[in-house]
This record gives sequence, C-alpha cells and structure tokens, in this order.
Amino acid sequence: MPNSQTRPPVLAAEPDDSPQARRITLPRLATIVGVAAVLHLGQEVFLPLAIAMLLTFALSPAVSAFRKRGAPLTASVLVVAFLAFSAIAAFSLVVAGQLSGLARDLPSFQQNILTKLEGLQEQGGENGLVARLTDMASAINDEIATALPAEGNGATATPAPSGPMQVEVVERQSPFDMLINLVGPIISPIATAGLVVVVVIFMLLEREELRDRFIRLIGSNDLHRSTQVLEDAGGRVANYLLIQLLVNVIYAVPIGLGLWLIGVPNALLWGMLTLVLRFVPYIGSVLSAAFPLFLAFAVSPDWNALLWTAALFLVVELATSNVIEPWLYGSRTGVSPLAIIVSAIFWTWIWGPLGLVLSTPLTVCLVVLGRHIPQFELFDILFGDEPVLAPHARLYQRWLAGDAIESTFRAEEALEEEWLSDYYAQTALPALMLAQADWSRGVLTTPQEERLAGTAMAMVADLQAVVEEERAEDPPRAAPRRILCIGGRSGLDDVAAAMLAQVLASEGAETRSLTARDLAPARMAALELGATDIVVLNFLDPSPARASLLHVRRLKRAVPGLRVGVVIWDMPEALLAGGLPVERVSPVKPAEALEIGADFAVTGLDPAVAEALSEAEALPLPELTARKKPARSRARRTAAAPV
Repeated sequence: MPNSQTRPPVLAAEPDDSPQARRITLPRLATIVGVAAVLHLGQEVFLPLAIAMLLTFALSPAVSAFRKRGAPLTASVLVVAFLAFSAIAAFSLVVAGQLSGLARDLPSFQQNILTKLEGLQEQGGENGLVARLTDMASAINDEIATALPAEGNGATATPAPSGPMQVEVVERQSPFDMLINLVGPIISPIATAGLVVVVVIFMLLEREELRDRFIRLIGSNDLHRSTQVLEDAGGRVANYLLIQLLVNVIYAVPIGLGLWLIGVPNALLWGMLTLVLRFVPYIGSVLSAAFPLFLAFAVSPDWNALLWTAALFLVVELATSNVIEPWLYGSRTGVSPLAIIVSAIFWTWIWGPLGLVLSTPLTVCLVVLGRHIPQFELFDILFGDEPVLAPHARLYQRWLAGDAIESTFRAEEALEEEWLSDYYAQTALPALMLAQADWSRGVLTTPQEERLAGTAMAMVADLQAVVEEERAEDPPRAAPRRILCIGGRSGLDDVAAAMLAQVLASEGAETRSLTARDLAPARMAALELGATDIVVLNFLDPSPARASLLHVRRLKRAVPGLRVGVVIWDMPEALLAGGLPVERVSPVKPAEALEIGADFAVTGLDPAVAEALSEAEALPLPELTARKKPARSRARRTAAAPV
C-alpha cells in the first residue's frame, strides 16, 4: 500500500491553442499524403539530409564538450567529425572484408548442409517436409551444375534445347557508356556519403544560425516554446542515439566473442552487424541472429554449434532487455511501442532499409514537434506515449462502454500508488460528475445511464478488498461511527454513496450504502435508522430539486436526534482546465439544504469525511418559512361553494 503521503492531484491536459489542430480534416490528410509522396519520390535528396541531421544531433554533445574546454568552434567540429567518420569508415571496411571472406568460404559448407538434411530426411520419412525440401535443393543444385562448364577436359555440358531458343538483343555501347555503367554503382554511394559528411560539418558549424532560423520559421514571438522544442528534440534524439549505441556495443561484444569461441566463421562480422541491426526496433535482434544461426547450422556436421549459438543469443538478449536497457535508459523516447512499429513500416516504405534504421529517431522528432507546436499536435496524439485522456475521462469512457473488468484493473493499478480516498476524489467521483453532466444535457440516455451505473457499482464492489486492507493497516481505536450513505435521486447518486461509504469504512467507520429508492415512505422502516448515528445524502446534480432535499426533514422527523448531512458533489478545480461541460455547484444549494434542516452541506470528499466522522450533536429542525399562497379567484370560490 502507499505511504502516508498522498500524491498531488492529476491535472487534466491543458487546452490546445486551437481545437481544430487535433482534427484530421480532408485538407490536412491530403497534406500528409502529399508530404509522404514527396519524401518517397525525393529519396535521393531527403535521405542524406535526414542522416546528416541525426548525425548532427548525435555529435553536438561532443562538439559542446570540446567548446567547454576552450577549443575553437571550427577545430572542435573538424576533430569530432574526423573521429566519427573515421570510425564509420573503418567499420565499413572491416564489414566489407569480412563479407568478402564469407563469400569465398560459403561453398565449403555445402556438404555439411546436405549431410544434416539427409539425416533429417531419414528421421522424418520419405514424405516428410524435410524430404521435400531436400529434393528441391538437390534439383536446384543439379540445374546449376548442368548450366556450369564441366571440369577436367574443359568440355561443356550443354543440354539439348527443349523449346524455342531465347534471343537477347544486346546494344553496342561506347567505352564511355560502359565506364559509366561500371563505375556509377560504385561512385553513387561514395558521393552520397561524402555529401553527408559535408552537410554534417556545416550543420555543426552553423548550429546557432540554424537554431535562429528555425525559431524565426515557427514563430519568434514565442521564444519559450521554440527553445523548448529545440532542447527537447535535440536531447531526446541525441540521448536515444548515444544510449542505443552503448547498448548495442554491450550487446555485440559478447555476441562476437561467443561466436568466435563456438567456431562460427567471421565472428567479427556478425558482431559488427549485430551492433548496427540492433538500431532496428524490435526485429533487429532477430535479424542479427538469423545469419549466425544459419552458419552455425552449416559449419559443422553435428548440431552443437547451432544449439550453442541459439543459447548465446537468447542469454544475451534476456540480459540486455531485462537488466542493461532498463538501467541505461533513464528516460523514454516519448513514442509508444505500437507507434514505433507503425513508423518502422512507414519509413521502410519511404526510404527502404535505411528508413527502417532511422524510423525511431525521426518519429521522436515528430512527437516532440507535436508536443510543443499546436499545428503538429496530431503526431503527439497518434505516436506519443503520454495518455491523451485524463484518468477520470478515461474511466468514464470505460463505464460508458460497460467494461467493468478494465475499470477495475485501472483502479487497482492506481491504488498501488495512492489511497482509496485519493483515487475516488481525483478520478472516480469526477468520472461520475462527467456522467451527470451528460445526463443533464440530454446526451446520456436512460439505458446508458443504467448500464453505466451498474458498471461503476460493479467496480466499487470489486474494490471492497482494498477497503479491508486499508482498514487493517489502521484499525479504529474507539467505537466506530455508524454511518448510512444514501443516493439522493438517481443511480449515479447511488454509486457516489457507495464510494463515500467505502472511504468512511477505510477510515474505521461502520458503514452501509443504500439506493435512492430506499427513501420511499414505504421503505422507511427498512432503513434501520435507530441503529445509525448519521445519514449522508449524496447528489451529483449540482442543483438538486428542493423536493429531494426535503428528505432531510423526513429522516430527522423519523428519528429525533439523528444527524443528517448532504453532499452535493462538485468537480475539483484542477480538473476543469480541459473546458469540460460540467456545471459547478452554486453556493445557493448548500445554503438551501442547511435552511431545510441538514446538519451539514458540503461539496467535496474531505469535508464530507470530516463531518461524517465528527462527534457533533444533531441540530434541531428549523421552522420553514411559510410560503404565501396566491389568492383564489372569485370564480373558483363560487364554483367550490356548496349549492
């Protein structure tokens, strides 16, 4: 259970500058589709810029560290860029060399693969899946062997043509065209890499100038918001990239060493590729394990290497996911897990494999923009990991859907950190007030109100165990107060009465809760008012009718000396920032309840608990001010006179 200190009230989300900003209109949707199409078609332009931007975010902290030590800006940028791109170049050369060696060694693994497949075929029978795969592999191998020149005498095994001979038209090319076709695929990635290096250097050199231009672009009249966007985006992206790099290194080192000890060829290559593929969200670990597992299957005739490799990846993945990542990630990226998967699919479609690697940091930038700039709030709502509904609004929505299971689950989850009274005051009772507001406006039908009240009452009944736990932690030291909580008029009032009864029970009182139907004169005897010290009437309607308040006098007349109070529930001030259509309680109604004869009339949970547990004596019933009746007309008096 929580400690004695209560959490501060949960504030509702601040209203947006423009309610239209969070709506997906047709022009807005067309704009998003158009931007996605431009990014896809202009991949050769925007992809290097995106890579350069993310590298700038990652290298900015290193440049700032050199600047703090007194180094000039130009020297700091050049040193950091040289070190970073030298490491990337060395990494690429090592990977290329390892891939070349792997390509030369692959044919030597053919016999081991066939031996294992034949062993599986013998165990699975002639009609098994492995047998079919083996036959298919053999057929493909025979076709390849037939198409290749025979060794030894230099003869070429040319099969007899079984159909029309295929003819391919080969155009003559000039030596210059052949040179372009040969060198182009090699020069293009080198030129792109060089462009990225140059752009990163200039972005680092002109960070301040780019910052000022960005502020001017999004609005220089709100410097606080613009500065917050830059700091939040830069901090989140830089922390994500650097911490993810550290995690990947910690992951890749034992993988590389373990593969080397197991005997998997090119262990250095797989360790380095694991470091890169781990940047891909969720599926990066699977991709990094696929290639070493295949080689472990092919490298030896037995199954030991495959089993040891699978165990290696499993152990390292569990240790990294459950120990290292929770320890190193001091803050989240701000993107929900589902949004990470969706963004990975989207950016892969836009920019291919590189888009998959860049998907998370790019989505983080969009979420940061949406969190601080109203025009981009759509991205924060769709991709952010923060709740978009206040807890009381989310609970009301679950009640509307009739989902008692999730309502109880959410309540129990919140009660791990706060007391029952705090949860009811900040979440459950405000959710009832939202329902009352919709009922008063006529948007909540009678069947919906009855189902909602039933769902909420089921949740309250499920939380009775929490009441017993809190009561056991602080048992009453004196004779408990006998308190009866009754709904004033509707089923929603009955739920509020049940909640108040549970809070009072957790404080040590002996409580009961009844419904508004039990206030009928025919059921008055069933209330057992003689065994009750105080009765509390509950109203969620901010303006309860005078006829409902008159129940106070009936109860006090039934048992002289009985203390009767009224609670007219009012929405907490902190939860009204969202512009919800909730009517506030006017001071007139509590005053009217006191005038009728109530011993107290309050509008919140804390004063209701304090008054209910008070040892104060009941007040005598005041005399009601006589209301002057209108004079009867002469015609009515004449008609009423006896003949």
